[in-house]
Amino acid sequence: MIKKSLLAAAAATALALPGLSFADLAFNVGAVTDYRYRGISQSRLKPAIQGGIDFTQGGFYVGAWGSSIKWIKDAGTIFAVDTGSANIELDLYGGYKGEIVKGLGYDLGVLTYVYSGNKLGAIPGFHNADTTEIYGALTYGPGTLKYSHAVTNTFGNFDSKNSYYFDLSATFDVAGISLTPHVGYQKITGSYSSVASYTDYALTASKDFSGLVVSAAIVATDADKTWYVSPSNKFLGKTAVVLGVKYNF
Repeated sequence: MIKKSLLAAAAATALALPGLSFADLAFNVGAVTDYRYRGISQSRLKPAIQGGIDFTQGGFYVGAWGSSIKWIKDAGTIFAVDTGSANIELDLYGGYKGEIVKGLGYDLGVLTYVYSGNKLGAIPGFHNADTTEIYGALTYGPGTLKYSHAVTNTFGNFDSKNSYYFDLSATFDVAGISLTPHVGYQKITGSYSSVASYTDYALTASKDFSGLVVSAAIVATDADKTWYVSPSNKFLGKTAVVLGVKYNF
């Protein structure tokens, strides 16, 4: 969850810049029964608290988003080195959205995942979990195709620079409910490619009640059941229903 001090600093900075106001800022806070990222649980199949802040002006945007996590702490001790106690993921991002032609939109940006306190980089065969990706997306009608490319090693995996993720999704309005089918493919390059790469699937239904968004998603993957596991040997990519609630203000 984003700390109050970070939100306050961001708001103060925006207000200090010429021509900017609270109208350019949006906040959100919420919770989910399981934080699934690209189909894999980041919270040991447990609930997570989340929140974020976004600033937009024209097509330009920057933002920060955070969630409670457990996967780094769950790794425990590897080769006598503690993996660290990082219990928050902080995502920092910025980019630009526009239209190529009428009806065909694009989104270009950069995203950095920060896991403060992680020590994976001190363990032989691993790297620091912090990861930076550049991304590009095209949207036409209800459909969006997005490609994300890692310019650093990826989520602690050894020699995994240039890993990538394809994401195909669409959003349909059905009687006031948003239905979003999704399929994605995560390619992890390097030494762990054969066990770390996988495909994920999801179907999400959500409803916005004047800023309060409730959602339910069916999530599944074909990830390796021996690689993506919790300390109790539970498969973190198993098929499950994930419920969520978020308030936008």
